[in-house]
Amino acid sequence: MDPRPGARILPVSLYRSYPIGGFLTWGAKAESTQTRGGQAGRDGTVHLLLDGQQRVTTLYGVTRGRPPRFFEGNPATLTGLHFSLDTETFEFYAPAKMKDNPLWLDVTSLLVNGLSAHLQKVNQLAAGDTEALSAYIERMNRITQIMDREVHIDEVTGEDKTVDVVVEIFNRVNSGGTKLSKGDLALAAICASWPEARPTMNGALTTWSAAGFDFKLDWLLRNVNAVLTGEAQFSKLAEVGVPAFQASLKGTIDSIDYMLNALGGRLGLDHGRVLSGRGAFPVMSRLLHIHDGRFPDGTTRDRLFFWYVHSILWGRHTGATETALNQDLQALDDGGVDLLIDVLRRSHGGRLQVSPDDFAGSSMGSRFYPLLYMLTRVHGAQDLDSGVPLRDGMLGRLNSLQVHHIFPKARLRAYGYSRTEINAVANFCFLTQDTNLRVGAKSPEKYLPEITMRMPGALESQWIPMDPEL
Repeated sequence: MDPRPGARILPVSLYRSYPIGGFLTWGAKAESTQTRGGQAGRDGTVHLLLDGQQRVTTLYGVTRGRPPRFFEGNPATLTGLHFSLDTETFEFYAPAKMKDNPLWLDVTSLLVNGLSAHLQKVNQLAAGDTEALSAYIERMNRITQIMDREVHIDEVTGEDKTVDVVVEIFNRVNSGGTKLSKGDLALAAICASWPEARPTMNGALTTWSAAGFDFKLDWLLRNVNAVLTGEAQFSKLAEVGVPAFQASLKGTIDSIDYMLNALGGRLGLDHGRVLSGRGAFPVMSRLLHIHDGRFPDGTTRDRLFFWYVHSILWGRHTGATETALNQDLQALDDGGVDLLIDVLRRSHGGRLQVSPDDFAGSSMGSRFYPLLYMLTRVHGAQDLDSGVPLRDGMLGRLNSLQVHHIFPKARLRAYGYSRTEINAVANFCFLTQDTNLRVGAKSPEKYLPEITMRMPGALESQWIPMDPEL
């Protein structure tokens, strides 16, 4: 399948004078004259393109031969478009078909250099056939006229057009397409004054991804917003200046680095597959900001992590994100971690305790799977074959730990257990890869007594019952 259909279909529509739809812009103030796409107007207003970004990016790539500097995709998707003077079709360059075939014309070359630069070539192609020459010139001329196409532009402007309002307008207009998030628009407004905001944030995301943590741009912006404004709504970013945003972004990135190291060292949550509760990070970033980027003491750190773990277990930030975040940020500012815990406790009916019933139906995708991993790491659980503690880097790369079904799946299926029961957290333990291969699908009544004799305490360290009747 052609990976670049948009960059091919749009020129076809323009060439054939088909409708391509209008554009929607938002008139926003910029603190400087530099923007992602050019310069601000004399009054400091920039026109941010809301609806039509893909079309404009495609046109830029085709007409300039390179993507715009803010483009974050593969540049090859916007370059190399060719036009057949014979069949009037647009296709991306294919050497086997187009090399040494003069009927295939480089569209970008035509648009950049103009019609006159190609007249000699088409004269040679026509070989004295005036009708063919006329057809070739007419077709090339229609391509150059793409640059003169007029389109309708609707502008959203006015002081009352906040981020929240503009997002609602866009999503109403574009109800059948990709939704615009408040984070997308807030970041676009910031980039109007500081174009390096997005590359700077993407750089941090790339660094975290290399360390095993995949975060989204919107998530990082939410953290910066909480640090900078103390609130969850992205619309608050419209009230801050570029220097303040730059400083807060740097501080937030440093705080997240610090937090990830602390969570890995203290709770064993050292890679993305077991790092749940990402919606709670803005609150923790805010706390670090209040204390100059560090925990003031071990008690504050552990109380915050207590809150963090329970916010994961009870899904504190899985619903109305901004509502819960605002409550938590306000509680943190008003009463610190203690009030933060009180708010969470009240939201959960006055109790923050885990009971056996809470694990019913919990599998690898549940909130309790990271809890099992965390307890395994923190409480010194042992590898069942070697007895090596599964913590503190003693195994090298800890995210190579493998999940092991204590009771093999095949045997449980044979006894009529459901898939949910087979894949329950209660049937999991963690092993090194070598141990997992050695144990394989052995029956528990055979391999568990062997472990007990060879490595006393290893089973208990992973909460495996010692009753032979089980």
